Amino acid sequence: MNGLGKSCVLALLRGLYSLLCSAILLFVVDGATHAQGQALFTRHVREATVNGQVKAIGKLSATQTRRLVLALPVRNQAALDEFVKNLYDPTSPSYHQFLTVEQFTAAFGPSEEDYGEVIHFAEANGLTVVGTSRNRLNVDVTGTVEMIEAALHVNMKVYQHPTEDRTFFAPDREPTPNVSVRLWHISGLDNYSIPHPAGLHKNKGTNPTATTGSGPSASFLGSDMRAAYYGATALNGSGQTLGLLEYYGTDLTDLTTYFKNAGQTNHVPITLDSTDGTSTSCISPGCDDTEQTLDMTQAIGMAPGLSRLVMYVGSTDAAIFNAMATASPLNAQLSSSWTWSPADPSTDNPYFEEFAAQGQNLFQAAGDNGKWTATRTGSEIYPADDVYVTTVGGTDLTTSSAGGAWSSESTWVDGGGGISPNRFAIPSWQTAAANSCASCSKTYRNGPDVSANANFTFYVCADQTTCTANEYGGTSFAAPMWAGYLALINQQSAASGNGPLGFINPALYSIGGGSSYDSDFHDITSGSNGYSATAGYDLASGWGSPNGTALINALAPTSTSPSFSISASPSSVSVVRGSNGTSTITVATSGGFDSSVALSASGQPSGVTVSFNPASFAAPGSGSSTMTMAVASTTATGTYSIVVTAIGGGTTHTTTVTLTVSAAVSGSFTLSASPSSLSITRSSSGKSTITATPANGFTGSVTLSASGLGTGVTATFSPNPATGISTVTFTASRTATTGTRTVTINGVSGSETQTTTISLRVRR
Repeated sequence: MNGLGKSCVLALLRGLYSLLCSAILLFVVDGATHAQGQALFTRHVREATVNGQVKAIGKLSATQTRRLVLALPVRNQAALDEFVKNLYDPTSPSYHQFLTVEQFTAAFGPSEEDYGEVIHFAEANGLTVVGTSRNRLNVDVTGTVEMIEAALHVNMKVYQHPTEDRTFFAPDREPTPNVSVRLWHISGLDNYSIPHPAGLHKNKGTNPTATTGSGPSASFLGSDMRAAYYGATALNGSGQTLGLLEYYGTDLTDLTTYFKNAGQTNHVPITLDSTDGTSTSCISPGCDDTEQTLDMTQAIGMAPGLSRLVMYVGSTDAAIFNAMATASPLNAQLSSSWTWSPADPSTDNPYFEEFAAQGQNLFQAAGDNGKWTATRTGSEIYPADDVYVTTVGGTDLTTSSAGGAWSSESTWVDGGGGISPNRFAIPSWQTAAANSCASCSKTYRNGPDVSANANFTFYVCADQTTCTANEYGGTSFAAPMWAGYLALINQQSAASGNGPLGFINPALYSIGGGSSYDSDFHDITSGSNGYSATAGYDLASGWGSPNGTALINALAPTSTSPSFSISASPSSVSVVRGSNGTSTITVATSGGFDSSVALSASGQPSGVTVSFNPASFAAPGSGSSTMTMAVASTTATGTYSIVVTAIGGGTTHTTTVTLTVSAAVSGSFTLSASPSSLSITRSSSGKSTITATPANGFTGSVTLSASGLGTGVTATFSPNPATGISTVTFTASRTATTGTRTVTINGVSGSETQTTTISLRVRR
């Protein structure tokens, strides 16, 4: 081979070597970036980035520094769920035996070893640990985007927002860190949803303004709300501390201006707490502290003697909620008037359950877009539909005079309420109310729970500018009002030698279903937010607004007022002639009540026999009884109100069970699914048990099928046909369409067809 030939061969070899090295390098880099670690319990990828709705337009700068919260899961989740359930059961020995932060951590927090492992993982990947928490749920870290991508095996990309005129950053896949402890969630990975005030709207001139407020232009002050909803002077929140969630800081000059212009003086110390380094200052121009200031004025107006008000300021829900859960001292009453859209709506449940376990209650504004509808996403109202918060809707209030008593109230047209867009399952304490509410879901969480004034009738000072009257309104005002009202309740509870009430929803729904409802609440029966207000619980105003000292005494009876309450669950029962129906009757004592209680029933039609097991409770009088309604085959069909009466210690209380009697249907059956909600990932499967329950002598087999599965999902039944129980297995292919769909299970036997539904969610 001549010299020219050798040169050509060497050049060719060098070219092949270069291509080979490039390929190896590309493989190593890509493999390192996307190496498989351990998946997290919650999801992080936005649906818009995986369904083709948005396209990446670039990458986040590799040198940019980001702050993240690595959140660990609680330990013994099932035990925690059971503990919280018993904690709010008046018949349980654990009733209101709240935990300290240390006790919660010992029983349910991550272990010290697991917490240390997460810290080691962060440091080993070049991330700087800038914050830890005493409940061991959060590890706060900072690092460059390059470090974060390598540690979590993601690419941080920039996208054009699908509905807003801005870009957002987000990971292109689920994080899979190589850490032995499976993480719960990582906060701070995207800014797809920017938190905003949940219900802070400005009057466009089409709404009526206040005429009986004591502020400028007859606008309402926080003190007017105290006069309307409390109407007394003995309680002022003394000894209680209250916490407010805020995503931006504030300028306390605006708070001072408000009280000065109102001719009042604020005596409540304010603490500004940065939960993650976010500035607690908000100075115009460039920062709007309208929400922050009105939150303070409404809470203080209701409870002017608070020992302290804490503004928890942060950039992520994980940082703020965890700070609330680990504060010293803990705030028994908390309020949030902000909403956002998490990639996974279960993200904050560990903090919410810790609140409940520690005797804390979070009030959340329901939003100002009217009824929650199927076309609206959860981003507009989260976390208002979470089962561990008390959701506050809006009303239009009229008072008797400036600083006067409650006069009348109707539903505020813009107040939020409806059926959970995030498809949270209905909690046990809400089922009885939902059964008597025609518009309510019997499957998903309903809201709001309670309500208060939210119309454009308030006096507001903010941004170091001229204060406004009758321009702002929203459920943003109603939520901190209720937090202040709870401070009054907890003050009275403490004076009686008792602890805080904690999560009040179970107690509120028990009162709502009892005989004292009309005296404890202002039942809002007029107006509409898209759902019409009705007597009792509804999706327009929940149970209504607080009725002065009556609700306070019902929730926190004084030591000199021993009493009891009675409730039924379910409160509506349907029975076929010739069959039996049951309801659980619960008697809960308070204020040191110590007497036996006897149960009886009246109002049942001819042919219906009512019995109780047991029929009475020995002193101190609390307990649960099974009420059985035996319906004869000759009983006339129709709906009847059966009044259950409890008598003890000279006190009488009643509750009502609605009985619907229907004619027998020959050879029928019903279908049910357990669980009725499933979540599976692509290339995996999940199972549910389908039960065909015979009625009226039905003995045949049932052929099962499924509809509404969506692309890439199949369902198989074993056995099929079934004579009683069958297992349905849902399998999602690698390319199955993601999202939540309602699958209908059809059961056919001869001419008889029955259905049940399963909420099936397919994730990547």
